[in-house]
Amino acid sequence: MYDREVRFRMEDTMNAARLEYTEKGVMNLASRRCDIIRISQSSAVLAILTQYNLPKQFYLDIPDARISKVGCVLMKVYPNNTVEVRFLRLLTEKEMNKIFVYSTHPAHRNRVLDIRA
Repeated sequence: MYDREVRFRMEDTMNAARLEYTEKGVMNLASRRCDIIRISQSSAVLAILTQYNLPKQFYLDIPDARISKVGCVLMKVYPNNTVEVRFLRLLTEKEMNKIFVYSTHPAHRNRVLDIRA
């Protein structure tokens, strides 16, 4: 399924995010902090602050941009505490713009949020 999707261009960013998942089938959600270092409409590269085992599916919250519960599938784990994930739905242009407005990356320094949209 993922090999037939359109590939969107990844852009560098730096946003704080949170991973939420259930541990061992328990009903409550566990939460871990991470940073988004690259993102596109269909995927992202996350930098995990501490090393721990991630499940294959989890939720991604981006609190600064007020984007919550984006379903993710773990695609690849890199040795330098970064992981590549695919989103279960495409992010909209409005959501991408909000992510880049709240990014601390120098490439997005002059982005402004359009409150009329």
